Amino acid sequence: MLAAIGCGTDDPDIPRALAYLRESQRPSGSWYGRWGVNHIYGTWCVVSALVALHTGDDMIRKATDWMRRVQNQDGGWGESCHSYVDESFAGVGTSTPSQTAWAMLTLQLAGLADDPACARGRAFLLERQHDGTWDEPQHTGTGFPGDFYINYHLYRHVFPTLALAGGEETTAGLQATERELVAHR
Repeated sequence: MLAAIGCGTDDPDIPRALAYLRESQRPSGSWYGRWGVNHIYGTWCVVSALVALHTGDDMIRKATDWMRRVQNQDGGWGESCHSYVDESFAGVGTSTPSQTAWAMLTLQLAGLADDPACARGRAFLLERQHDGTWDEPQHTGTGFPGDFYINYHLYRHVFPTLALAGGEETTAGLQATERELVAHR
């Protein structure tokens, strides 16, 4: 958010935030997530912030390596709520449309829209799309980890649509829009 309002790495709050992100990145390359289940979501959120700040290339590389490693054979990504209890389940689970989208968005933001992993993710989403949307009975939202989980009904509509619309051109367009917002601030 700070990057979106024009703050950069020289802002006094950013170095502490970056230090926190560096310290909290898991040895595997992921980050713990909140609101979305779990490491796939958290990793997308952090990569989004790092890309917006134009920093953290080493953390982004480690994150995208992890994201590619946990891709399922069917081309999608998935993670169960069990990863909140046992971190060995991070990035492990039945592929879902929203989690596949978060993984693809992570790779796209990192400049890997043409990566074979994204192509497999796109195929996963396109093969499972019907009537312009996707089914997602799994709980991919988090109320309170360990207590209750949520099936946000819009996740299955919004995030796959964003991921399919994404790619290098979309990422470049978002970055240009961000620069324009900052310039008009």
